[in-house]
Amino acid sequence: MCEPRIYVADLAAYNNGKLHGVWIDAALELDDIQDAVAKMLKASPEGFAEEYAIHDYEGFGSYRVSEYEGLESVHEVACFIEEHEELGAELLAHFSSIDEARTDIDENYAGCYESVADFAEELTEDSVQIPESLARYIDYNAMAYDMEVGGDIFTIELGHREVHIFWSR
Repeated sequence: MCEPRIYVADLAAYNNGKLHGVWIDAALELDDIQDAVAKMLKASPEGFAEEYAIHDYEGFGSYRVSEYEGLESVHEVACFIEEHEELGAELLAHFSSIDEARTDIDENYAGCYESVADFAEELTEDSVQIPESLARYIDYNAMAYDMEVGGDIFTIELGHREVHIFWSR
C-alpha cells in the first residue's frame, strides 16, 4: 500500500479549463499541508485563487476521500492509515468516523488469525480445559459461524489466511 497522498486542485484554474494542482503527502504536518496548498494557489495561472478541492487521492485503501473533505480530517485519516496500514484503511471504510475506528482497534481488536475457526479454537482452549476424549468432537467451524452470525464479532479479511477479528461490543 502506498503512502496516503492527495491531489489538491486550484478551482479557479479548473473552472477555466486549466489543470493546476499539487500532490501532497497527507501525513505531513498539517501546517506543511496547508502551506503546500497556499503555495499552489499562489502560483495559480488565473492570478488570484483561493478555492481548492481534492480531485484525487491514493494510499487510502477502501476509504473514500471526499472532494471537499477538510485538510485536518484528511491528515488525521492519513496518519491513522500510516499507523495501522491496510487494516486501518479498511476500518475507516467500515465505520462512519475515525473516532469509532480508533476506539475499535484500541478496545475491541482480538487479533489476526488464519481463520475465524482458529480464533474460536484458541478462545475455547484458553477458556476451558477440554478433555482429550472430547476434543475431536468440537466443531470450531460451527462455533466460528455462530460467532459471526450472532454478531459477537466482525472480521476484516485482508488476504488469504489473514483475518482480523474484532469484538462487537
